[in-house]
Amino acid sequence: MSSNLEKYRADLNALINLGDQMLLDILLESEEGKKRLTKEESAQAEEVKGKFSREYQRWYTEACAIIRQIIPDRLAEFQHLYKGDGKRKTIDLTNYTIQDWTNGFRVTEDKYTGTKHFNDYAAVSMRFQNQLSILKASERKFESSLFDIRQLVAADLLDSELTAARELLKHGFLRAAGTIAGVVLEKHLAQVADNHNIAVKKKDPTIFDLNEALKAANTYEVPTFRLIQRLSDLRNLCAHNKTQEPTNDEVLELISGSEKITKTLF
Repeated sequence: MSSNLEKYRADLNALINLGDQMLLDILLESEEGKKRLTKEESAQAEEVKGKFSREYQRWYTEACAIIRQIIPDRLAEFQHLYKGDGKRKTIDLTNYTIQDWTNGFRVTEDKYTGTKHFNDYAAVSMRFQNQLSILKASERKFESSLFDIRQLVAADLLDSELTAARELLKHGFLRAAGTIAGVVLEKHLAQVADNHNIAVKKKDPTIFDLNEALKAANTYEVPTFRLIQRLSDLRNLCAHNKTQEPTNDEVLELISGSEKITKTLF
């Protein structure tokens, strides 16, 4: 079984390779490119045809998750290349975004000259190339000796603890299983707060405290906040409430929810 470290490296490499193919697609798709295509380039164009339009949204979502984890200080720049700042009265080469392209907006031709007002292919390919460069920078940081792999090691440990919680649940140890899952969730939320440089006033913050701090810092949206609230209540039921016994379904919900948060929230 491969470690999380190997999985992350493979996922990142695959995303970069896909990005290279998508960039080639958008470059070769331009009218100027078509006029100068060699036989070999024509074959390449056919191989990657439509890849940018088909794959961009998935690529962007996965790339955001990786950049948020490895180089969070570049995330805002990465997202800006996709959607801009929304402050524009007219659209031109300087503010045309990848989001415009994916929404199907294309620059029209001047009815008198027959030429486009600006080259939308050039605009979108330039912005995507910059996004791809940021993703490649995350690969270099990932591979460098300066990269702190504590989070990846921690992820392996959390996976092991959740596996142990499932085993306890299977054998009827409901409170113990729920308590372990709660500890896993608490550890992960503390790491997320650290990733985003969010200070929590309490010396030993609970899931509730961490959830409040992360939501206040706009780390995630209301649905995630409410999910973690629910998981916090279930953890307290397992660890502290001695008057009510947790049910099998409640503990399973706590374990599954904690697993979801550790896999999707960074």
